[in-house]
Amino acid sequence: MKTLNHPPSEADLPALKARALNLRRKMMAMASGKGEGYIAQGLGMADCLASLYFHEMRYDPDNVGWADRDRFVLSTGHYSIAMYAVLAEAGIISPSELPSYGLNGSRLPMSTFDETPGVEMVGGSLGHGLGQAVGMAMALRLDGSPARVFCEFSDGELQEGSTWEAAMGAATFKCDNLVVLIDCNGIQADGPVTVRIEPVADKMTAFGWETREINGNDMDALVGALAGAREKNGKPKAIVMRTTPGFGIPTIMARDRAHFVRIDNSEWDALTQELEKENG
Repeated sequence: MKTLNHPPSEADLPALKARALNLRRKMMAMASGKGEGYIAQGLGMADCLASLYFHEMRYDPDNVGWADRDRFVLSTGHYSIAMYAVLAEAGIISPSELPSYGLNGSRLPMSTFDETPGVEMVGGSLGHGLGQAVGMAMALRLDGSPARVFCEFSDGELQEGSTWEAAMGAATFKCDNLVVLIDCNGIQADGPVTVRIEPVADKMTAFGWETREINGNDMDALVGALAGAREKNGKPKAIVMRTTPGFGIPTIMARDRAHFVRIDNSEWDALTQELEKENG
């Protein structure tokens, strides 16, 4: 049984960075030849997912329904390319399935379905992830489970009232088994986030959360923030991550309208080489 029962006392940062690079490699291979996709957000989230799945979370790749597993809720379902990459890297799905990403009939659609092993919720409609995560956290506590819930949602979802209602609920019901990772990358479908949502960290604190703001592409900062979120003190935990879309590949980082990137077939080899050069 390969259950990851407890996070190690010390993080192996080089190993975690290598995992993040593997995730980026998998994402590039999945998107290659399809012409378009949410590759920029996936690249930006690779460090966060590596720190979660290979350091912090408890789960069993041979028993995805293990009752006391930690849950990861991906509210931004269009980040699915990153989700599938980490599920394959963790041994929950087969890497051989990854080339079917986004194709008709695939178990790996461009927005997540909860029929895919390791996926906890349907994430196509934004603004619902935190509410579901709060419900999971409350149910696990009632069951006496030691499991925790980790929920990713985006800065764009802070424009939706349902997110703030859920944030109030988590603090009211003292969900200290809940950790949210807020991906503040500054973009939405048509450009920059339009509603004035800042200061995100101060607002989460005012709503009763224990909050920390970090560079979401800094592995050391991620590991430290996750370690600090383990405390059972009656408060839900929020990690505000400032991430860069396309992180690891400067050409994609510099591209306009990075929410849904269009890449010509002729570009993929050069971009993959750029990824290896940046991380060599």
